[in-house]
Amino acid sequence: MAEARVIPIRGNRGPARADEQASPAAAPPMPMAPDEQEQPAWETALEQVLEFLRRRLTGDYQVDEFGFDPELTEAMLLPTLRPLYQRWFRVETIGAHHLPETGGALLVANHSGTLPLDAAMTTVAVHDEHPSHRYLRLLGADLMFTLPVSGSLARKAGVTLACNPDAERLMNAGEIVGVFPEGFKGIGKPFRDRYKLQRFGRGGFVSAALRTGVPIIPCSIVGAEETYPKIGDIAPLARLLGAPYFPITPTFPLLGPAGLVPLPSKWYIEFGEPIRTDHLTPADAEDPMLVFNMTDQVRETIQHTLYRLLSQRRNVFLG
Repeated sequence: MAEARVIPIRGNRGPARADEQASPAAAPPMPMAPDEQEQPAWETALEQVLEFLRRRLTGDYQVDEFGFDPELTEAMLLPTLRPLYQRWFRVETIGAHHLPETGGALLVANHSGTLPLDAAMTTVAVHDEHPSHRYLRLLGADLMFTLPVSGSLARKAGVTLACNPDAERLMNAGEIVGVFPEGFKGIGKPFRDRYKLQRFGRGGFVSAALRTGVPIIPCSIVGAEETYPKIGDIAPLARLLGAPYFPITPTFPLLGPAGLVPLPSKWYIEFGEPIRTDHLTPADAEDPMLVFNMTDQVRETIQHTLYRLLSQRRNVFLG
């Protein structure tokens, strides 16, 4: 049978003019073969999850000598913290351009808030706000690594023991290392002393920076003090548990587990201008006066930045 020829319909225009050229009919789109059709988003996501589980179960993933697991950090730990960072605390990050594009650095921050949420939020800020999405390798106290769950997770998130040898190895390897020199004195101070920096110790972090020649980046955090306002301390219970303190806040232990929900204060994290150390030599790390002066310079920079940020803040929860 001969194939039917399709004649375009001209409506009521009458016969076509001699000089009018008939345009070829547009070819209908060819249907996509089943294997060429776009895969649904849920199938792609499921495949990624299954592939992730396969790698975890078979051990097909990499960790460094300190136990840092980049894949787990990207896939689970950072996504867990982002809702707090973006929606609960609504963190505004200032001065991310002061973080180096490459190479080692030492980030020094104030510590507060009863629980170390400031360390977690600073980790997210460094990764998400930096163009190269760099990791912050925090230095943690011994107590963190004695806890059964948090210690293992901390290792996988890149935290390592707060000691100069480990810090120097990380910075020599080109990592950004984060330290909170106030330690438990800062994080566990009473609410009446909020935003008043405690002692920065003996300046061990400055010595580590001098030995490696990396810049020191002051970091000031506003908002963490109001998440768990510490108005009291049950010292006998803290000693029984082997903890530095057992806090009493307006909601804990009065509200039980619900009291562990942090108050939604508005946060600001500001990375200050780097303090260079590359003009000094490793031998200068043995000069106690130089180390003391640099430690004091870092502390004063952070304290003045805190006062400035507080003077600009109109409301604890709205910013």
